[in-house]
Amino acid sequence: MGTMEYVILFLGVLYLIWRFILAKGIKQIIISELKEELKNKNNQFIDVRTPGEFKQSSIKSFKNIPLNELPNKVEALDKNRPVFVICQSGMRSSNAARLLKKKGFKEIINVRGGMNAWR
Repeated sequence: MGTMEYVILFLGVLYLIWRFILAKGIKQIIISELKEELKNKNNQFIDVRTPGEFKQSSIKSFKNIPLNELPNKVEALDKNRPVFVICQSGMRSSNAARLLKKKGFKEIINVRGGMNAWR
């Protein structure tokens, strides 16, 4: 196998991992789509970064619930309203989205690229 075949194989494996990480029923949006959703007062917005990260930069509509605290604070959220989840890059928010899905939330939206994409 040549170098190009290994690259293609590697990218294929990454794609499969990415597909399995994203649970069914969890929508992915980009920042431009989020900006429209911020206007909707029915939406819930959760930032799962640490309090220090949140304090450095945050989006006004988002409430800070660090990922490690989310299991204990999930009851404060409405399972029947859309929940938008963001972190720094999209990995912690993906984990949070899966947790919310397991807890019975109906509509979960992960912000792809996280705060890195917001800037």
